[in-house]
Amino acid sequence: MNYQETLNYLYNSAPLFQHIGKAAYKEGLSNTYALDDHFRHPHQKFRTIHIAGTNGKGSCSHTLAAILQSAGYRTGLYTSPHLVDFRERIRINGTPVPQEFVVDFVKKHRRFFEPLHPSFFELATSMAFHYFAEEQVDVAVVEVGLGGRLDCTNIIHPDLCLITNISFDHVQFLGNTLAQIASEKAGIIKDYVPVVIGETTPETRPVFEEKAWKAHAPLIFAEEEQLLKDARQNADGTWTYQTSDYPDLQGELGGYYQLKNTNTLLSAIRQLKQAGYSISEANVREGFAHVCSLTGLMGRWQKLGSNPTIVCDTGHNTGGIRYIVEQLRNQTYDTLHIVIGMVNDKDISGVLAMLPKEARYYFTQASVQRALPADKVKELAASHGLKGESYPDVATALKAAQSEATEKDFIFVGGSSFIVADLLSLNK
Repeated sequence: MNYQETLNYLYNSAPLFQHIGKAAYKEGLSNTYALDDHFRHPHQKFRTIHIAGTNGKGSCSHTLAAILQSAGYRTGLYTSPHLVDFRERIRINGTPVPQEFVVDFVKKHRRFFEPLHPSFFELATSMAFHYFAEEQVDVAVVEVGLGGRLDCTNIIHPDLCLITNISFDHVQFLGNTLAQIASEKAGIIKDYVPVVIGETTPETRPVFEEKAWKAHAPLIFAEEEQLLKDARQNADGTWTYQTSDYPDLQGELGGYYQLKNTNTLLSAIRQLKQAGYSISEANVREGFAHVCSLTGLMGRWQKLGSNPTIVCDTGHNTGGIRYIVEQLRNQTYDTLHIVIGMVNDKDISGVLAMLPKEARYYFTQASVQRALPADKVKELAASHGLKGESYPDVATALKAAQSEATEKDFIFVGGSSFIVADLLSLNK
């Protein structure tokens, strides 16, 4: 099989949550341990940093990887989902895993894993750890796929755990209260391993305190350290941060939610230095200022065009959309156009209720089975006072928005990672 045939095999033989949702979810770690035994525990051959949370874990993972890369560490980065190409999930110093490695992995090991009927994510995680071990990375930044306690990344014993925040997402797996969701994500906390918590609520804080106390894990609340003192957005959309450790720190990622991520990262950097990582001020500045080019990060308040301005963002739940709506409110434009689609297992009404009623909407659907049909999105949106037309795919919706927009207008594309994925794939 060539690379594309191998991907088709993986997508069709191993359930992919990205495409079908709940049916792809496998509770328990039995397959993970079986695969780990087969590959002789590759994750034990390099240092790791484990990152969980409802929102912001992708940005934090990429930024930490960029900083470690800048510090001279051979750095693995494992994230999900991918937007354009599967290989985005598995990187070393920003370079995606080669197609040949993916093909050979399946060819050499399918006889072992096929009888296990693993999920796609279980296979991808095993592939990532195997690749990092073979390539002798110094450290890998590992993003949790879903939850934490039963996530197949949770076999690692990291130098640092980081939990960005807790809000409502994947409630069918993680629970219907913030405390229940926090308990699942707190499952990554390990004995004696420092854990940085980015944001808490009165409901979630006791959960983290209890779990850390039982594990004798040093617990750091970034909100209490408050190492980010001030922030100013520059004309080009980047940020200038005033921090306790790095004055005039330049941040490339332009979303409003990056202020929370930055405060969390500053606490994490302090902990990594205490754990023996050699990270200079120059390394931190390089990582923050050039995270996209260093790691290949896409889809975070990413500007794709001017006159009219076109921006996309992967924020897809109420916790993420809140910041996006605030940022849209503060842009300068004549008319706001929003191309939006969602998947069927999210709090759709919660998101729609937050969106600006004065915008023109282009309701659409992503090319995954989980996508809510565009007509259904339009119907639900109408009940929240949002007006627009429905379009069968992202390309058609964007084209319609561009045809109606003037040079002084603003087009936002989002609502789902998969909408952004389809958008970015247009220019692949």
